[in-house]
Amino acid sequence: MNPFSPARLLAIMLLLTSFADAADRPNILFIIGDNWRYPTAGILGDPMAKTPAFDRVASEGVLFTHTFNPVPSCSPTRSCLLTGKAAHQLGARASLYSDFPKDTPIVTDLLRDAGYRVGYAGKPWGPGNFEASGWTENPVGTKFKGFDEFHSQHDRSKPFFFWLGNTDTATKAGKLPYLEEAKAKLDATKLTVPPELPDCPEVRADLMNYYGGVMKLDEEAAAAIAVLERSGELDHTVIIYTSDNGWQLPRGLANCYDAGSRVPLAIRWGKHLTAGRKVESFVNVADLGPTLLELAGLTPPSVMTMRSIKALMLGQPDESPRDAVFIERERHANVRHYNQSYPVRAIRTRDFLYIRNLRPDRWPAGDPDVLFLHGRPFGDVDTTQVKDFLLAHQNDPAYAKHIALIFGKRPAEELYDLRHDPHQLVNIASQPEQGSTLNPLRARVDAWMKQTNDPRLDPANDDWDNFTYHGKAPKRN
Repeated sequence: MNPFSPARLLAIMLLLTSFADAADRPNILFIIGDNWRYPTAGILGDPMAKTPAFDRVASEGVLFTHTFNPVPSCSPTRSCLLTGKAAHQLGARASLYSDFPKDTPIVTDLLRDAGYRVGYAGKPWGPGNFEASGWTENPVGTKFKGFDEFHSQHDRSKPFFFWLGNTDTATKAGKLPYLEEAKAKLDATKLTVPPELPDCPEVRADLMNYYGGVMKLDEEAAAAIAVLERSGELDHTVIIYTSDNGWQLPRGLANCYDAGSRVPLAIRWGKHLTAGRKVESFVNVADLGPTLLELAGLTPPSVMTMRSIKALMLGQPDESPRDAVFIERERHANVRHYNQSYPVRAIRTRDFLYIRNLRPDRWPAGDPDVLFLHGRPFGDVDTTQVKDFLLAHQNDPAYAKHIALIFGKRPAEELYDLRHDPHQLVNIASQPEQGSTLNPLRARVDAWMKQTNDPRLDPANDDWDNFTYHGKAPKRN
């Protein structure tokens, strides 16, 4: 962002009238996993998850039980968090491998303007090309090798914001770097294969590797918390521990089902929070953008449309009910002919998930004749052992159900009754008796799109197909 732009100057003026003295502003450690889904944490009841650091943050702070990302994709969710806006308000940034225009205030700049020292380690905003928009460093801030390096240079007269972006829960192009350690430390007999995936050795290997990655994520979080504890700054630091989106296994990442969109969230802030409290209100990961500003004593700019959860953290009355969250997606990767997106708008309530597929004629997982990563089709499903297994068994009737769920086309509307179908396997949208459920959910999605000026209100709008894709070009057959 141009430091002298009118938008930046206006934001600074607003901030200068709102933030408290430096001594009263907490440090903020923001821990964000990459592709870590709910409920993969010990405190959330998963017997396979070894997450003592997350469990500690939750037990000594507040655990949020209904947290969802705005987009089941890495950089779009991070874009929403940094800008405090819905993805469809961000143009190209609603898609993976975009650029990052300097057209709106971002949280890290505003914190820096207010006197915070800002830095990151691991995965920041991305993947994408921020240099194409004129940034000299990632929009998240200055890069460090780790939190310990950043903290060793810390001036205690100033508060800090540090973004710890972990990638260990991500798959590594079908490789299994954490499998052996997971086998050594975890009880594989407790492993549960979700019904949307086939129960085969390949799936079990992917799952064990995932749990090994979660252990690595939590170990890195624990190391950062230990730095704060040794320095005596733990209780003066807000620790936010969450994830950008669900796991990378099929029907997770890039999908608006819970496996791709529901994530863990816990926040610790010393004596400011009632230890062990649970919040069941629905929270969007992008709500953390304005929350970070309010925690720093700042007033979020009016252009931010997401809502701070600071009141929820503190156990105070919230401005309005949070009984649902909206989820969306545009182009994930360039895996369709003509760079086509696969646009979705959805609403998740306690009992139902309603999904509107705006281009049901397209392949949700990517075109079957476009070879993307490692020469595989259906490129919006990342390469894993189970993906390769299913591709090798496409003509095997034993796996027809799984292949249809993961790779097949989907109707214009999907509706799932979570009380009876928590894994969202049976679409009941076409059942006539569901009209009394469908109509209010349709209306809420329509109202949200109108309220936020969604470009998809124009049924013919396919602007996202025209935005530059900065990732690796796919192979066309």
